[in-house]
Amino acid sequence: MKTTGFLIAALLGLTLMQACKSKPADDSEAKADSINAVKDTTKKLSIAVEKVDAEFIVEAASGSMAEVELGKLARQKGFNRRVKNFGTMMITDHGKLNDLIRAIAVTKNISIPKVPGADEQKMIKKLAEKSGRDFDKAYISNMIEDHKQDIKVFEKAGKNCVDPDVKSFAVKTLPILQAHLDAIDAINDSIK
Repeated sequence: MKTTGFLIAALLGLTLMQACKSKPADDSEAKADSINAVKDTTKKLSIAVEKVDAEFIVEAASGSMAEVELGKLARQKGFNRRVKNFGTMMITDHGKLNDLIRAIAVTKNISIPKVPGADEQKMIKKLAEKSGRDFDKAYISNMIEDHKQDIKVFEKAGKNCVDPDVKSFAVKTLPILQAHLDAIDAINDSIK
Protein backbone atom coordinates (compact mmCIF):
# COMPACT_ATOMS: atom_id res chain seq x y z
CA MET A 1 0.00 0.00 0.00
CA LYS A 2 2.78 2.45 0.91
CA THR A 3 4.72 1.39 -2.18
CA THR A 4 1.76 2.23 -4.42
CA GLY A 5 1.46 5.68 -2.86
CA PHE A 6 5.18 6.27 -3.29
CA LEU A 7 5.04 5.19 -6.93
CA ILE A 8 2.12 7.51 -7.62
CA ALA A 9 3.96 10.42 -5.97
CA ALA A 10 7.14 9.65 -7.91
CA LEU A 11 5.24 9.39 -11.19
CA LEU A 12 3.48 12.68 -10.49
CA GLY A 13 6.81 14.37 -9.73
CA LEU A 14 8.45 13.07 -12.89
CA THR A 15 5.48 14.09 -15.01
CA LEU A 16 5.47 17.60 -13.56
CA MET A 17 9.23 17.94 -14.13
CA GLN A 18 8.81 16.84 -17.74
CA ALA A 19 5.95 19.29 -18.24
CA CYS A 20 8.09 22.10 -16.88
CA LYS A 21 10.75 21.34 -19.49
CA SER A 22 8.33 21.60 -22.40
CA LYS A 23 6.31 24.67 -21.28
CA PRO A 24 7.03 27.64 -19.06
CA ALA A 25 7.14 26.78 -15.36
CA ASP A 26 4.38 29.26 -14.61
CA ASP A 27 1.93 27.82 -17.15
CA SER A 28 -1.00 26.70 -15.04
CA GLU A 29 -2.63 24.91 -17.97
CA ALA A 30 0.44 22.71 -18.45
CA LYS A 31 0.49 21.86 -14.75
CA ALA A 32 -3.19 20.87 -14.75
CA ASP A 33 -2.76 18.79 -17.92
CA SER A 34 0.24 17.01 -16.34
CA ILE A 35 -1.68 16.20 -13.18
CA ASN A 36 -4.57 14.90 -15.26
CA ALA A 37 -2.17 12.74 -17.30
CA VAL A 38 -0.92 11.12 -14.10
CA LYS A 39 -4.47 10.62 -12.84
CA ASP A 40 -5.31 8.98 -16.14
CA THR A 41 -2.58 6.34 -15.64
CA THR A 42 -3.47 5.36 -12.09
CA LYS A 43 -6.58 3.49 -11.05
CA LYS A 44 -6.80 5.12 -7.61
CA LEU A 45 -6.69 8.71 -8.86
CA SER A 46 -8.20 8.26 -12.31
CA ILE A 47 -10.10 11.04 -13.97
CA ALA A 48 -13.62 10.14 -14.96
CA VAL A 49 -13.38 11.42 -18.53
CA GLU A 50 -11.33 10.94 -21.68
CA LYS A 51 -8.18 12.99 -22.22
CA VAL A 52 -9.86 15.22 -24.81
CA ASP A 53 -12.57 16.12 -22.29
CA ALA A 54 -10.07 16.93 -19.53
CA GLU A 55 -7.93 19.06 -21.85
CA PHE A 56 -11.01 21.00 -22.97
CA ILE A 57 -12.06 21.69 -19.37
CA VAL A 58 -8.53 22.86 -18.50
CA GLU A 59 -8.46 25.21 -21.51
CA ALA A 60 -11.97 26.49 -20.78
CA ALA A 61 -11.07 27.15 -17.14
CA SER A 62 -7.96 29.11 -18.04
CA GLY A 63 -9.69 31.16 -20.69
CA SER A 64 -12.74 31.91 -18.60
CA MET A 65 -10.64 33.05 -15.64
CA ALA A 66 -8.74 35.34 -18.01
CA GLU A 67 -12.02 36.82 -19.27
CA VAL A 68 -12.94 37.76 -15.69
CA GLU A 69 -9.55 39.41 -15.10
CA LEU A 70 -9.72 41.27 -18.40
CA GLY A 71 -13.28 42.34 -17.58
CA LYS A 72 -12.01 43.86 -14.34
CA LEU A 73 -9.38 45.76 -16.31
CA ALA A 74 -12.06 47.01 -18.72
CA ARG A 75 -14.07 48.40 -15.83
CA GLN A 76 -11.00 50.13 -14.39
CA LYS A 77 -9.12 51.30 -17.46
CA GLY A 78 -11.71 51.58 -20.19
CA PHE A 79 -12.61 54.98 -21.59
CA ASN A 80 -15.87 54.15 -23.36
CA ARG A 81 -18.89 53.35 -21.18
CA ARG A 82 -19.88 50.45 -23.47
CA VAL A 83 -16.42 48.91 -23.03
CA LYS A 84 -16.77 49.22 -19.26
CA ASN A 85 -20.25 47.64 -19.40
CA PHE A 86 -18.93 44.82 -21.58
CA GLY A 87 -16.23 44.23 -18.94
CA THR A 88 -18.95 43.93 -16.30
CA MET A 89 -20.77 41.41 -18.48
CA MET A 90 -17.56 39.37 -18.82
CA ILE A 91 -17.12 39.32 -15.04
CA THR A 92 -20.70 38.18 -14.49
CA ASP A 93 -21.03 35.66 -17.32
CA HIS A 94 -17.58 34.13 -17.05
CA GLY A 95 -17.85 34.07 -13.27
CA LYS A 96 -20.90 31.83 -13.71
CA LEU A 97 -19.06 29.73 -16.31
CA ASN A 98 -16.14 29.37 -13.89
CA ASP A 99 -18.55 27.97 -11.30
CA LEU A 100 -19.87 25.44 -13.83
CA ILE A 101 -16.35 24.47 -14.88
CA ARG A 102 -15.32 23.94 -11.25
CA ALA A 103 -18.40 21.77 -10.64
CA ILE A 104 -17.62 19.61 -13.68
CA ALA A 105 -13.97 19.37 -12.63
CA VAL A 106 -14.89 18.19 -9.13
CA THR A 107 -17.46 15.70 -10.40
CA LYS A 108 -15.10 14.27 -13.02
CA ASN A 109 -11.93 14.48 -10.88
CA ILE A 110 -10.24 16.84 -13.35
CA SER A 111 -7.49 19.12 -12.07
CA ILE A 112 -7.93 22.64 -13.38
CA PRO A 113 -5.62 25.65 -13.11
CA LYS A 114 -6.06 28.07 -10.25
CA VAL A 115 -4.98 31.01 -12.39
CA PRO A 116 -5.05 31.72 -16.13
CA GLY A 117 -2.35 30.11 -18.27
CA ALA A 118 0.89 31.79 -19.34
CA ASP A 119 -0.50 33.13 -22.64
CA GLU A 120 -3.53 34.60 -20.92
CA GLN A 121 -1.37 36.17 -18.21
CA LYS A 122 0.79 37.83 -20.87
CA MET A 123 -2.32 39.36 -22.43
CA ILE A 124 -3.59 40.55 -19.05
CA LYS A 125 -0.23 42.17 -18.35
CA LYS A 126 -0.09 43.76 -21.82
CA LEU A 127 -3.56 45.27 -21.46
CA ALA A 128 -2.89 46.39 -17.87
CA GLU A 129 -0.20 48.70 -19.25
CA LYS A 130 -2.73 50.58 -21.39
CA SER A 131 -5.44 53.05 -20.46
CA GLY A 132 -8.21 55.15 -21.96
CA ARG A 133 -8.84 54.91 -25.70
CA ASP A 134 -5.64 52.87 -26.22
CA PHE A 135 -6.97 50.33 -23.74
CA ASP A 136 -10.39 50.27 -25.41
CA LYS A 137 -8.89 49.60 -28.85
CA ALA A 138 -6.60 46.80 -27.60
CA TYR A 139 -9.29 45.26 -25.39
CA ILE A 140 -11.90 45.24 -28.16
CA SER A 141 -9.43 43.68 -30.58
CA ASN A 142 -8.49 41.03 -28.03
CA MET A 143 -12.11 40.23 -27.17
CA ILE A 144 -13.07 39.83 -30.83
CA GLU A 145 -10.17 37.49 -31.61
CA ASP A 146 -10.49 35.63 -28.31
CA HIS A 147 -14.21 34.97 -28.69
CA LYS A 148 -13.78 33.82 -32.30
CA GLN A 149 -11.17 31.34 -31.07
CA ASP A 150 -13.29 30.30 -28.08
CA ILE A 151 -16.24 29.56 -30.36
CA LYS A 152 -14.05 27.28 -32.48
CA VAL A 153 -12.76 25.47 -29.36
CA PHE A 154 -16.27 25.00 -27.93
CA GLU A 155 -17.68 23.85 -31.29
CA LYS A 156 -14.89 21.29 -31.54
CA ALA A 157 -15.55 20.15 -27.96
CA GLY A 158 -19.26 19.86 -28.73
CA LYS A 159 -18.38 17.44 -31.53
CA ASN A 160 -15.36 15.59 -30.09
CA CYS A 161 -15.86 15.35 -26.34
CA VAL A 162 -17.05 11.97 -25.09
CA ASP A 163 -18.47 12.69 -21.66
CA PRO A 164 -22.11 13.83 -21.94
CA ASP A 165 -21.75 16.46 -19.17
CA VAL A 166 -18.65 17.98 -20.76
CA LYS A 167 -20.20 17.89 -24.22
CA SER A 168 -23.41 19.47 -22.91
CA PHE A 169 -21.44 22.24 -21.20
CA ALA A 170 -19.63 23.03 -24.46
CA VAL A 171 -22.84 23.08 -26.51
CA LYS A 172 -24.82 25.15 -23.97
CA THR A 173 -21.99 27.69 -23.64
CA LEU A 174 -21.73 28.40 -27.38
CA PRO A 175 -24.71 30.82 -27.51
CA ILE A 176 -23.21 32.81 -24.62
CA LEU A 177 -19.88 33.10 -26.40
CA GLN A 178 -21.64 34.09 -29.64
CA ALA A 179 -23.62 36.77 -27.77
CA HIS A 180 -20.34 38.12 -26.36
CA LEU A 181 -18.81 38.23 -29.85
CA ASP A 182 -21.89 39.99 -31.25
CA ALA A 183 -21.81 42.54 -28.41
CA ILE A 184 -18.12 43.36 -28.78
CA ASP A 185 -18.48 43.56 -32.58
CA ALA A 186 -21.29 46.09 -32.10
CA ILE A 187 -19.16 48.13 -29.71
CA ASN A 188 -16.28 48.05 -32.18
CA ASP A 189 -18.55 49.25 -35.00
CA SER A 190 -19.99 52.06 -32.89
CA ILE A 191 -16.68 53.64 -31.89
CA LYS A 192 -14.83 53.54 -35.22
